[in-house]
This record gives sequence, C-alpha cells and structure tokens, in this order.
Amino acid sequence: MPIDIIAHRGASRHAPENTLPAFQLAYELGADGIETDVHLTKDNVPVLIHDETLKRTARHPGYIKDFTYTQLKGFDVGSWFGNDYLDTPILSLEDFLKWIKPKNLNLNIELKNNKIDYHLLEYIVYEMLDHFELIERTTLSTFNHYSIKRMNSLDIETALLTSRRRWNLVKYGKLLGADTLHIKHTLLTPRFIKQSRKKDVAVQVYTVNRTKQILKCFNYECRGILTDVPQKALKLRGELKWN
Repeated sequence: MPIDIIAHRGASRHAPENTLPAFQLAYELGADGIETDVHLTKDNVPVLIHDETLKRTARHPGYIKDFTYTQLKGFDVGSWFGNDYLDTPILSLEDFLKWIKPKNLNLNIELKNNKIDYHLLEYIVYEMLDHFELIERTTLSTFNHYSIKRMNSLDIETALLTSRRRWNLVKYGKLLGADTLHIKHTLLTPRFIKQSRKKDVAVQVYTVNRTKQILKCFNYECRGILTDVPQKALKLRGELKWN
C-alpha cells in the first residue's frame, strides 16, 4: 500500500503556510492530501492559521480570538515569507472547503484548541464539513484530549496528536476514542508500530522533511506522513515503486 503524502500547511517550505498559494502548489505537485490549522474568530468564523496570535505571519499584535473575520481579512499573511506573496489574505475554512471540494485530495484539519479551548469549535467545523459533503475525506486532529472525547459523538475520523512519550500510547488513544494517532517522528519505533498494529490503530507521522525520516516512515509502513516538502516525499515514494 502506498503511504499517503499529506502537505503540512500546504507546500509550506515553498509558499506561505496555510494560504491558498501553498495549498494550490501542494495540489499541483500531486500530494494526496492537505493538512491545515483552524482557529475561531471573535464572531465564531473558523479561519486557517497556525498560531494563536497574528505576530509571526501577519506581523501584527493580538490574538485571533479578539478579531472578527472582517477585520482579519485585511491582514497580509504572505509577505513575511517573501515579496511574491504580498497581500495574501487569511483564508476562512468555508472558502478553503469550496476550493478543495472538487479536487481529489484528502483533508486533515487540526483543531488549534490545545492552548485556547474554543467553545464549540469541533461542532462548528463538523457542520461545515457536513454542508460541503467532505466528512468521509476528512480527519479532525487535536492535541486536546478533552476535544477528542467531545468528538466521540461525531461521525468523523479523529486523530490524537502527540509529541510526548507515554506508557502504552496506543491504548490511551483508544480509551480517549481517537481513531488514529498522529505522532511526532521522534516517537516512531518498531515497538510502537507493533502495538498500533496489534490494536488496529492507524499511524501518521509529523513533521517529516528529511530523507532519512521519510524513508523510515515508509519502511515502517505508516499510513501517512505530514511534510512541508511533499515533492521530496513523492519522489522518494515513486523511486520505491509504491504508486
């Protein structure tokens, strides 16, 4: 089985993360899916941005939660990456789903609710995915263990994100109700893979950019990898004749 190549925040090594140029490039390169991050605005609009604040990508003070979507649309989140991306706007989840719906791409939405536990974020995102008929193509992931529990009532694949070593992580994930585990590449070991297969739990690995890391995930036959450089991973997969 070929391993899924998921473009982490789009093709984020070559275009500003979580923006339409990064997503479009990932699609053109042939990625199997796209990973993106969702926060909630002051007026409860899901928007695609990684950080809780605007400081890094918009070079502006303030938290996402304190701005309305109309206000956020005026910020440039592209020029920090390069002058070619001047005036690239923050995308709403709705606009992103309109873009991805006709394309043969899977979707991994990370709910950014581990630091700010946005009220009803899971349900707002789920309803929007349902509206666009994208439930079956989507995984909702989060570092927030309580959020995983809340999503047990939703008919969608969920993934527990983690970078921490924990005794019997596979068993813990299943107890929370997670369908899959998305682990940092440093947690990937033969023992972990053996445990996950025994419990029939799929594993995806983030953020895998180096050749050695990518090949390790391929050799362990993980379900997928999240990478900033999908073109490199696709090339390596092709050389292994896993197409």
